[in-house]
Amino acid sequence: MLRSTSTLLRTAARAARPNFAVAARPLSTALSDAVPAQRAWEKSCYFKIDFTIPETDSVYDAVQRFSAYDIGCLVVTNADGKMSGIISERDYINKIALLGRTSKDTPISEVMTSSPLMTANMSATVEECMHKMLSKDIRHLPLLDPEGNCVGMLSVKDIVKELVAEKDKTINVLSDFALGKGGHFGSD
Repeated sequence: MLRSTSTLLRTAARAARPNFAVAARPLSTALSDAVPAQRAWEKSCYFKIDFTIPETDSVYDAVQRFSAYDIGCLVVTNADGKMSGIISERDYINKIALLGRTSKDTPISEVMTSSPLMTANMSATVEECMHKMLSKDIRHLPLLDPEGNCVGMLSVKDIVKELVAEKDKTINVLSDFALGKGGHFGSD
């Protein structure tokens, strides 16, 4: 008899609690939504600039763009405008500066990173992009549209910013839930 009474009390206590999930999505969904790479790219410094450079330009031209835009990588294009590689600050340091070459006399095609080139689809998640970057020890990842054309670029900084923002959002949801604010509506 005691067991059935305690069961009834627990059931009654659950029924008396407000049901916040009716008005919003379940907590598990709020915490597990995957962040698309496109969203991170739209917040990136690469979103509003031309991040491509022809492979026939000099390395000096690429370095000028790095400085002007405060970026560390450009997508290299061939004569047809298709992506043929990338050039980064690392390429400049390792293949020009350390070897005593001059950037004004060296075409990008001689020092760019080409095959195999790590890329991601625009529909990939930020977590997938981060995994690709970490697995290959790279700091920049070209983003491709469904036809395989390069349409964006993510840096490791873009990935970190987006992941930190998502973690902050999760912390706010959990804090609100712990404080009895429901957890589904978020702090304002």
